[in-house]
Amino acid sequence: MAEVTNEAELLKEKANKFFKEKDYENAIKYYSEALELNPSNAIYYSNRSLAYLRTECYGYALADATKALEVDKNYIKGYYRRATSNMALGKFKAALKDYETVVRVRPNDKDARMKYQECNKIVKQKAFERAIASDDKKKSVVDSLDIESMTIEDDYVGPKLEDGKVTLQFMKDMMDWFKDQKKLHRKCAYQILVQVKDVLSKLPSLVEITIKETDKLTICGDTHGQYYDLLNIFELNGLPSETNPYLFNGDFVDRGSFSVEVILTLFGFKLLYPDHFHLLRGNHETDNMNQMYGFEGEVKAKYTAQMFQLFSEVFQWLPLAQCINNKVLVMHGGLFSEDGVTLEDLRKIDRNRQPPDSGPMCDLLWSDPQPQNGRSISKRGVSCQFGPDVTQHFLEQNKLDYIVRSHEVKAEGYEVTHSGKCITVFSAPNYCDQMGNKGAYIHLRGSDLKPEFHQFTAVVSIFSDFYVFYNTIINSSCCQNFPQDLSF
Repeated sequence: MAEVTNEAELLKEKANKFFKEKDYENAIKYYSEALELNPSNAIYYSNRSLAYLRTECYGYALADATKALEVDKNYIKGYYRRATSNMALGKFKAALKDYETVVRVRPNDKDARMKYQECNKIVKQKAFERAIASDDKKKSVVDSLDIESMTIEDDYVGPKLEDGKVTLQFMKDMMDWFKDQKKLHRKCAYQILVQVKDVLSKLPSLVEITIKETDKLTICGDTHGQYYDLLNIFELNGLPSETNPYLFNGDFVDRGSFSVEVILTLFGFKLLYPDHFHLLRGNHETDNMNQMYGFEGEVKAKYTAQMFQLFSEVFQWLPLAQCINNKVLVMHGGLFSEDGVTLEDLRKIDRNRQPPDSGPMCDLLWSDPQPQNGRSISKRGVSCQFGPDVTQHFLEQNKLDYIVRSHEVKAEGYEVTHSGKCITVFSAPNYCDQMGNKGAYIHLRGSDLKPEFHQFTAVVSIFSDFYVFYNTIINSSCCQNFPQDLSF
């Protein structure tokens, strides 16, 4: 027995070493091996829970934290991990209960008290929103705006829309302006948002396009507020144009500190090239995620709460999926919790809302592939994981060749699974300024629709120190800042 315990401890120490090196996959592997030898150790579950949190496997993290407390109900870090997991899943009341426990036991823990206060604030805010909600259709922010009367001050020397319209010169000037850490005038930002809302609201939930034989389309995955890496994509692959079309596959905001700059740039190109620049909704283009992972705070810091509400309205009109040449389906998350979903079902989705907790709209934003056949409970705690048989059946039923999705960090920036039928692309290199992953984008040519992968590494800008500092300030109350400590 003592030998088994010692071997488990050695495995835990090995896992801790990988964790410190930010190699979370190997950390999880060795915590799991330690648990196989000693399944009654709360510390092992708690440490693996933290590793799962770092890899955004919130469902698994919640299960491990709960298991740690089943093993030892007095293990305080278990309550902290469970609260953090529930917070990430938007289960604020459950999180608040555990934070209360932590604060009661550790009244001098500043981090725990900060998280408790933030969670309590959200719970009260949600209750207030429910109390004032009415059956009447919610009034749009656009109805209360008087953009024409907004004055651009004489000392503002930044880019302005030309006669109220986005031009290529405006886009170039705005990107340079953002590159120098300067803020677009609020009138210009409102003009972009109001116009892009109108454009997006006229699109179907499933957008269908055709690439000519001689043309190519560039597909990019998550960008997550990493503005300098977005500029690098355009540097490597050329600016968007009618002859250089793009599709950005969701999760434009949150995590990174320049989400406002990223989304205004993408929305600007959507206005400039509405038929050749495509945007799909990700799970981070939602209110709950924006509240927890930085975008709401960033917009309020740079502009106003009213502007965040307008962003929220615009996000609800982003299409959910795109079909290319009737053969390739692109979505942010993945396939569905149930068989039988057709492209016609996707066309019929009422997307102008916050996503539900289940169903096709939820799955398109949240699901992930898995190597084994069938379906399993999601590692994220939302939607499901789907196997190669699920992918094959869906493709056959809908006469498609393969799917392209994003949503997951990949070390090489992309991954091909399910016998080439499921492709993941992720375009935020060195995600969260710590993952060390490459970014990638895909070229699809109309002649054969064969994916060509292009990788790139993170840009080290002259503002890198500012980036880290600003990210800390903006997101200080968000649950992405998990406590660093492991149990030894």
